Amino acid sequence: MSYFPPDKRPRVALVHEWLVNYAGSERVLEHLLQAFPWADVFAVVDFLDADERRAVLGDVPVRTTFIQNLPGAKARYRHYLPLMPLAVEQLDLSGYDLVISCSHAVAKGVLVGPDQLHICYCHSPIRYAWDMQHQYLRESGLDRGMKGMLVRYLLHKIRNWDARTANSVDWFIANSDYIGRRIQKVYRRDSVTIHPNVAVADFECVEKKDDFYLTASRMVPYKKVALIVRSFAAMPDKRLVVIGDGPDMDLVRKAATPNVTIMGHQPFAVLKQHMQRARAFIYAAEEDFGIVVVEAQACGTPVIAYGRGGACETVVDGVTGVFFQEQTERSIQNAVAGFEARFHGDAAAIRRHAEQLSADRFRAKFKAFVDEKVALFFGGRK
Repeated sequence: MSYFPPDKRPRVALVHEWLVNYAGSERVLEHLLQAFPWADVFAVVDFLDADERRAVLGDVPVRTTFIQNLPGAKARYRHYLPLMPLAVEQLDLSGYDLVISCSHAVAKGVLVGPDQLHICYCHSPIRYAWDMQHQYLRESGLDRGMKGMLVRYLLHKIRNWDARTANSVDWFIANSDYIGRRIQKVYRRDSVTIHPNVAVADFECVEKKDDFYLTASRMVPYKKVALIVRSFAAMPDKRLVVIGDGPDMDLVRKAATPNVTIMGHQPFAVLKQHMQRARAFIYAAEEDFGIVVVEAQACGTPVIAYGRGGACETVVDGVTGVFFQEQTERSIQNAVAGFEARFHGDAAAIRRHAEQLSADRFRAKFKAFVDEKVALFFGGRK
């Protein structure tokens, strides 16, 4: 960023969606703050608990929107999605040179001026407003009735706003080539791919595996945890361990049979231990990237994954795992049978593959990209 005088740093704003738990996008924010430790942080809402706040933000304060103080926002912040475009537009970023939005819903819609550089790290255009709308409506029971009609109308309005606000972004960074294709389809914009940071160094490779399979994620419809459990319910000779919690927990528990162990939310140490010991990690979501898939490989654990989305960029079929091609019980069962019959991956090689997606590499690539665009955008200006 040499266009700035030696005694003056660029004023940087990091804009996040909602800070409610320590998940994939929050880990990206954590490392963006390491790259730009003097940045100010903005978010629609901030409900992180004390431990997660220290992990993500340290002692950096967060400036939030009016949604922070609306009734029930902590538990039902997503219900305020129709108000979020208005909310992010009220964030005053006029005092910043560089705005970096970390967006999978509305963060990229902040208002910026012609002399401000706006770079968007895009986890995805709003999934449930674009190509996944019909799946979202079905799984939420909103594909019929007057309430469903209202939701369709609101999503239509959000799509129009989302497409229009893409014009305020100077450069898009996609978290995978898959999301890059979504950006091109929805916004008609080019992007560069920088895969998200994965804390590979926090995991150790374990060669010896136990005789159980593992899945771990938030229990929301598109993660398909209940589908995985039903698949193993029909394979009583195979053990499955499930770690995670969320709205679909009741569905998951109802589908479980004696060979399935539901552990709920677990601390990192427990999750890591199970990742290291599992025979394979099962993942059935069509995910934008899927950090947990790389974390499993960092443990030397192969992955059995749905062969669409970001997993296609992080799992090498036949080398670090295997794919199944349909989100059905039969497809998962066939993949497990094929894995047991034919897969002979090496734990150390699986680990080496995961190391290509380390946090250090992410920060270096991101910082180099920003430095290049800052020089291009501000170069020669007075």
